[in-house]
Amino acid sequence: MDRRRFLQSLSALGGTALLPRRAPATIAPEHARPRTEWGVQSGDVTAEGAVVWSRTDRPAHMHVQWALDPGFKSAVRGPVRAVTAATDFTGKVPLTGLPSGRDIFYRVAFVDQATRAYGPPLLGRFRTPDLLGRQPVSFAWSGDTCGQGYGINPDMGGMIIHERIRAENPDVFIHCGDLIYADQPLRASKGSHGRVWHNLITPEKSKVAETLAEFRGNYRYNLLDEPMRGLCAEVPWIVNWDDHETKNNWWPGRVLDEDRRYTLEKRCDVLAARGRQAFLEYTPLATGKAAPERIYRQLSLGPHLDVFVLDARTFRGPNSRGDQKVESAETRVYGEAQLAWFNHALTTSKATWKLVVNNAPLGLLVAHDRYAYETIANGGGPPRGRELELVRILKAQRAAQAHNVVWITADVHYAAAHRYDPERAIYKDFDPFWEFVAGPINAASLGPNRKDPTFGITEVFCGLPPGTKPGLSPLAGFQFYGVGRIDPVSRALTVSLHNLAGKRLWATTLPWLGPQAPR
Repeated sequence: MDRRRFLQSLSALGGTALLPRRAPATIAPEHARPRTEWGVQSGDVTAEGAVVWSRTDRPAHMHVQWALDPGFKSAVRGPVRAVTAATDFTGKVPLTGLPSGRDIFYRVAFVDQATRAYGPPLLGRFRTPDLLGRQPVSFAWSGDTCGQGYGINPDMGGMIIHERIRAENPDVFIHCGDLIYADQPLRASKGSHGRVWHNLITPEKSKVAETLAEFRGNYRYNLLDEPMRGLCAEVPWIVNWDDHETKNNWWPGRVLDEDRRYTLEKRCDVLAARGRQAFLEYTPLATGKAAPERIYRQLSLGPHLDVFVLDARTFRGPNSRGDQKVESAETRVYGEAQLAWFNHALTTSKATWKLVVNNAPLGLLVAHDRYAYETIANGGGPPRGRELELVRILKAQRAAQAHNVVWITADVHYAAAHRYDPERAIYKDFDPFWEFVAGPINAASLGPNRKDPTFGITEVFCGLPPGTKPGLSPLAGFQFYGVGRIDPVSRALTVSLHNLAGKRLWATTLPWLGPQAPR
């Protein structure tokens, strides 16, 4: 079904079809009905189920139905969720018992808890993984939304790269982090290299986020963008977080004494708790009862693809020169519990391909200041500092003969393809692997970054032409996303990198290396 037919079918839905069979809801004037302009999203789709997200503007009950056809014949009702001010009137409904390898159409309606007036129904869809492995598997990814003062530009049609990604029709879209820039307010206009960028402005985007309401407002701002809402409605998301969901380059325990913009709260621990709450409320991330705030997780998209999302913020130590020779609290980036989980999950995965979603490139230098680094890379030489945790990951993979591992990320605001090879490395006890970088979605283009030779990084492709000035607005076109497609017959993975116009800039096909050796 094309997008026009998909959206036109909204007119035939009829909101009352979603409502309880008893105590019918009230037909009310438009202004008295629950508002739903923030759209719908689905996320964390696996063989076990999916999460459907939406928001309204008042205490209400969230009703969800799903079906195998857009006409909703033999529709199945999902659980009903009460949404309240405690979650800023956002709601998540889990759907289970879904068939394998099928397009799932779903619709959402909110019913006012007090007046029983119902809001207009919202329509979405997603595709469930094919458990038999007979269908191709595809994913797209990017990161970095509304950074460096570049927000939603109505003159440009909004954040149109979302429309380009939607047109790729991937099974899933992966946002690698920096979903919002809570620490970078917007102004009505911004000059960039002789061109003027115009922003849509809301009160919450006019200052740095300090209160929970301000963090929530950053997520609502993004959902004002029609291209983003279109992608959310038609492609399920997998989300990760990085630093700008809180504050640039934050770590647990950091205090922002030097940043005068923060007048209400300077403790990053407090800001991060508020930022995490808003992140969990406004994304379709499936949370478990045992660890409701855990962001790192494994998602199976059928026998050909497992996705591993790594949280490189929650457990890290402070930024430093990275010259420590032994591991300690200061060298943490993933932490012991997450490392143990990841090494076990990755090395026991039976999926054809293992896709690791990281917050930043492994071998690029990202400076915090003159004396500290923000990412794992620290300038060269034998592994030290945060690189020591990466050594443990690579050793575990090699010992288990875990093949077909690919890393994807964003963060540095340009597209690149990196090959890590022990033949070119200072540290050599690992198997070669690829890392693909794509972003930003809607922010300034930056880079390219200097490379750390410790793990033998080679830049095979860079999306920025030589001599490109840093800090260009999205008007320059240097916005990027990546696409991966797995052929079910050859089991090869083809990865391509694309620009704002959707043009394929570069691609490579990685052959399947065979199953893991028996353990």
